[in-house]
Amino acid sequence: MKQRHAKFRIGEVVRHKVFPFRGVVFDVDPEYSNTEEWWNAIPAEIRPNKDQPFYHLLAENDETEYVAYVSEQNLEHDESDTPLRNPQVAQIFDRGPSGQLKPKVILAH
Repeated sequence: MKQRHAKFRIGEVVRHKVFPFRGVVFDVDPEYSNTEEWWNAIPAEIRPNKDQPFYHLLAENDETEYVAYVSEQNLEHDESDTPLRNPQVAQIFDRGPSGQLKPKVILAH
């Protein structure tokens, strides 16, 4: 089995290279793990390779906030330092001393 290393970490703010949205990574799959139906809904000319990390994002564009599932090849680090509006960000992350987003520590039995 091929070893995969994710380029982006949980809590990192990224933006899509093609579509106008950005978000924070809250989970990573080492390779594609969504449905075939979802996969086939992507136009063939822009469909990414399945054999790469895919990221779950708390995403937003100019109109709305939502959850996105995006291939690594379509993401880049967001350098804007603009705070995210998505209300779920505060439910999942705390802001560290230098401004970075860190997953909240949740204690469970």
